[in-house]
Amino acid sequence: MKDTTKAHLMIGAATLLISTSFPVVKGIAGSLDSLVLTLLRFVLASVLFLPVVLVAHRKQLMPTGRSFVRYAILSAPLVGFFLAMFEALRTSTAINTGALATFGPGFAALFASLLVHERLGGRRLLALVTGMVGAVWVVFRGDPARVLQLELVEGDWIFLAGTASLGLYSVLIQLLHRGEATAVMTFWTLVTGSLWLLAFGWSDLADVEWPAVEPRVLLWIAYLAFFTTLLSFFLNQKAVTVLGPTRTMAYSYLNPALVALLAWGLGQGSIGWPAVPGIALTLVSMLVLQRGAAPTSYGSSGISRP
Repeated sequence: MKDTTKAHLMIGAATLLISTSFPVVKGIAGSLDSLVLTLLRFVLASVLFLPVVLVAHRKQLMPTGRSFVRYAILSAPLVGFFLAMFEALRTSTAINTGALATFGPGFAALFASLLVHERLGGRRLLALVTGMVGAVWVVFRGDPARVLQLELVEGDWIFLAGTASLGLYSVLIQLLHRGEATAVMTFWTLVTGSLWLLAFGWSDLADVEWPAVEPRVLLWIAYLAFFTTLLSFFLNQKAVTVLGPTRTMAYSYLNPALVALLAWGLGQGSIGWPAVPGIALTLVSMLVLQRGAAPTSYGSSGISRP
């Protein structure tokens, strides 16, 4: 099987896993502080992944000082995205945030053009714009009156900022990768992300009344830690090094359809038939964006590695 085919399968699986996080986070967003929820998610994922990297990559595990800084830089926008998700879903819906996530390829393309000199071309640029139009269509349920009135709640704006942060993260994977095993990069991204969260959220963690936390919340946090954090990080980072940030992020165009189905199944609302054309536009955009070339190597793109 070709590397590109494997990469597409990996990011497809990661997208499916990530789509499940929107309704799950919606269900527990009010249970704990956003910082605490995200910190637990990162720490648990780090602990679960440690035995894997110890067995498979023991010699590469300990980073140099410069590598540790690279991983800390990489994890910062990722932490920002997950904090934005938890905070946004206090007032927004799983369907809205799933749709707004489709702005990710546009942000990724912008950062890729600035940081790794990735060229889009007219066809792919049109696909990005079409995908964004489809996302707006889904958010406003195909109602032009809502678009004109700009009926976005505070959580929608917060999540849009988080989506921009995720777009930056996808580009930084390609920019900061130095040939180390993806598992090692994933592990230290989780560890440094935990340290960022601990630095800002240690007081919130101390204030939690743990006996009052429902067992179901802890179970869902465990699910998020393993499936939508650890496993999706690994698959995403592996795919980006093969497909490039824009093509990888284009898979987020599947989110409106996937999240709508999951939200409906969990009783969190129905997307409605008027939004279906918007979903169709995002799916077409994703297919068009996949017809780009593989990312150029750093040596030939003129990017120097520190």
